[in-house]
Amino acid sequence: MAAARPRRHDPERRQRIVDAALRVVGARGIAGLSHRTVAAEADVPLGSTTYHFASLDELLVAALRQANEGFGRQLRERAELPDMEADLASALARLMGEWIGGERTGVELEYELYLAALRRPALRPVAAEWTEAVTGVLARHTDLVTARALVALMDGICLQVLLTGTAYDEAYARAMLARLLAPGPGAPGDPTSGAARVSSDPPGTSTDT
Repeated sequence: MAAARPRRHDPERRQRIVDAALRVVGARGIAGLSHRTVAAEADVPLGSTTYHFASLDELLVAALRQANEGFGRQLRERAELPDMEADLASALARLMGEWIGGERTGVELEYELYLAALRRPALRPVAAEWTEAVTGVLARHTDLVTARALVALMDGICLQVLLTGTAYDEAYARAMLARLLAPGPGAPGDPTSGAARVSSDPPGTSTDT
């Protein structure tokens, strides 16, 4: 009787599977993702993908976490630089330009996985993690309410560029970011602003006299 073949020690296999999933989604979209296509891309047995990831949602969660590191990592690296304190709007506009102007496939992949949370509830906590992480970095330089507004604006600008195919306009982005950061009545962090009143009033009530 032949001796059982020893299992090959492959501690990097799980990571290779995640990397392969990102390549598959980048080339074929989420619709093209399956345990079989990922196994073929990673050059591993089909059983390896189901061993490490019982469902495609589990695999997508891992892929989204890894993809999210792109912009978040760049922002964290910039967070302590002097230009972030001196002119936050310019620093963020420049960072967005570098990110969108880089390897476009990677940027599109991040957003495809991010937006997949609309139909895949399992991905929503990971998408929320990204938003909160970026908000936390920006909140070091402004208040929390404004930081959340900045994240929403940057998301919107990036999505418009990606979906319309238009060129990124750094001057426009800088001007819009500066508006959010401008002090004074009506600014996001001002408790007397309309946004703050709307958020604090119960539904169906009015402050008008």
